[in-house]
Amino acid sequence: MNTIPAQEIKRRGISIVDEILKDGAVYVIKNNQPQYVVLTEDRYQELLAAENEAYMARVRASLEDVKAGRVSRFKNAQELLRAITQEDE
Repeated sequence: MNTIPAQEIKRRGISIVDEILKDGAVYVIKNNQPQYVVLTEDRYQELLAAENEAYMARVRASLEDVKAGRVSRFKNAQELLRAITQEDE
């Protein structure tokens, strides 16, 4: 894990992050805890694309469940809550 104290960025400027970023994401440490993660724009876009792809896969799976009849319908919220409670028991 590439880390850098926030104080070091203040002292040396953003160019220090650019140097470390060549080896992957940079975790910025503040008060002895990781507070921020700096990514390249390309990596950020990859993560957004992966998130969107996962979302679309979940939507497609849900639509297939509806098409195949693998869904339950409830008249109201109370009925839904009763069904959830029964599943937990």
